[in-house]
Amino acid sequence: MSVSMSLDDVIAHCAADNDKPVRATCVQAASVIFDTPRTLQKARHLIADAAQGGAQLVLLPEAFVGGYPRGAGFGTVVGARLPEGRELYARYHAGAIDVPGPAVAALGLMAKENRIHLVVGVIEREGLTLYCSLLFFSPAGELIAKRRKLMPTGGERLIWGFGDGSTLTVLPTPLGKLCGVICWENYMPLLRAAMYAQGAQIWCAPTADGRPTWLPTMQHIAMEGRCFVMSTNQFCRRSDFPADYPSELPVEPDAIVARGGACIIDPMGVVLAGPLWDMEGSVSAELDLRKTVKGGFDFDPVGHYARADVFRLHVDTRPKPAVSFSARSGDEHA
Repeated sequence: MSVSMSLDDVIAHCAADNDKPVRATCVQAASVIFDTPRTLQKARHLIADAAQGGAQLVLLPEAFVGGYPRGAGFGTVVGARLPEGRELYARYHAGAIDVPGPAVAALGLMAKENRIHLVVGVIEREGLTLYCSLLFFSPAGELIAKRRKLMPTGGERLIWGFGDGSTLTVLPTPLGKLCGVICWENYMPLLRAAMYAQGAQIWCAPTADGRPTWLPTMQHIAMEGRCFVMSTNQFCRRSDFPADYPSELPVEPDAIVARGGACIIDPMGVVLAGPLWDMEGSVSAELDLRKTVKGGFDFDPVGHYARADVFRLHVDTRPKPAVSFSARSGDEHA
């Protein structure tokens, strides 16, 4: 707070946080895998529709821009990588996006055009490595944060790199304290504790898990963290993937390969919207952030219910680049 502020200004800052409800929307739809421009055009329409419905915060699924390569084996068995798998990886890499880059600028403009906070799953390209990431945009169109998935699940480890602790952040926004935890990261107790400790109030959980068991997981997190949880998944049919896509998916064009399951949960585990199954669409709800405080009356997992005398968690938030460069002493004077 600036030392030049008047006493009246300082006192005004002591007022309670804005207690107006937040209108939040989870969008459930398939990306156009291997075709980033068409995916961005689809995102533009989906986001505009959500904003017209009054959304202030819009969440799109995991890997929406860049695509989730469901059913693909990438020509791999233990001890061998086949040429066709390398070809598929090159195709997937070509459809990923640079952060920052043109696709990020386009997403920022969508947030700005619709005056919303936007959270969207992307496949991020850095050099030869791909990351499953979440991008956060302000209503001004600014990229305010990036979260890289810390732990890819199963076969995802073959195609995605690992994030580090430097992006495990909770963002203070005018809507509330916002965070993102991707798919099965939500099953990691210590990661959840790291987010709870930063005061997460709105928990975005984009996923590729379309099983009925995902809903109780979201309810548990909402109750454990005393936060609102928003989750969404892609709804896909086999026809949403190219005909020449090498995979273990069914061959019938209308076969559903990702059921969706978008939902919004309140801090006491009550389902406010969804789950939405077997169709493209969206779910919306009003988030009254006072409920996060009311829930904390009898449970705070990193406060009065934490037993810090028995349990402690250390989180390393330092970036872990593979290569670091530093000038030799005295070079700056050369």
